[in-house]
Amino acid sequence: MGAVRIYHPGPPLDDFVACFWSWSGDKQPAAYERSLPSGTLELVVNLEDDRLHLYGADGPATAAPVLPGAIVCGAHAGSFVIGAPPRRAIGVHFQPGGAAPFLGVPASDLQGRHAPIEALWGTQGRTLRERLLEQPTGAAQFDVLSAFLIERTRPRARRDAAVRAALCAFEDPSLASVAEVNARVGRSAKRLISVFGDEVGLTPKAYWRVRRFQAALRALPRSAGRGAALAAELGYFDQAHLDREFRHFAGVSPRDYLVLARNIERPHHLPLHGQKYPSAAGRDAAL
Repeated sequence: MGAVRIYHPGPPLDDFVACFWSWSGDKQPAAYERSLPSGTLELVVNLEDDRLHLYGADGPATAAPVLPGAIVCGAHAGSFVIGAPPRRAIGVHFQPGGAAPFLGVPASDLQGRHAPIEALWGTQGRTLRERLLEQPTGAAQFDVLSAFLIERTRPRARRDAAVRAALCAFEDPSLASVAEVNARVGRSAKRLISVFGDEVGLTPKAYWRVRRFQAALRALPRSAGRGAALAAELGYFDQAHLDREFRHFAGVSPRDYLVLARNIERPHHLPLHGQKYPSAAGRDAAL
């Protein structure tokens, strides 16, 4: 079994960071894990080894680039697979749109990508992992992350008001369309796509789909046997629509997810224990 520790920073980071997290476990929960999309960016540091094994949605059926042990995961419109999950890791879970002031590039440049932090922050990014390893406690490691981000916050960094309003609108289960969001925030579709992508890293439509999927994840454990009612509550056309979207993002049906979720120790990480799923070539890939 593993242990997850969560820390919620105060001002000025609380407007940009949802939480800091750390993970430690005696053994890997599975040889592979599926990382489910959340619509946010993530800073991840492997404290066990200075490398990370990341694949596309098809897992080992797709080539994995060699990545160092400290990366920024861009916002994803789908899942990806982690190979050899680390036994010790630490990271930053940003608020939706919250990573933008720290990146130095539009968040859309990192969409669906994993970037070594030294590519974004140079020498100081390269040494972050070593600084974290030198700390005697988890609290001290969180302090290092806080200082690292505060040093990189642009002066008087502000969130775009229209993006803030759009993010709130996308959490509304009664929302009928992205066009409705454009009307609510008073921006044209083209302009909203541009500013939303710069801050959030996804198009408004892709973000809406991911957040609705996230709402389904949260609701499923208490909604067994209420598929049609749940679909209606979350704004899906019907239960079939919910099932299709869920399979797209999670790689499994809602029913199978509930079985697999019994072994979940880390949010948004689905352990893969020998099941098969379609590869990009249309064949079954076994994990």
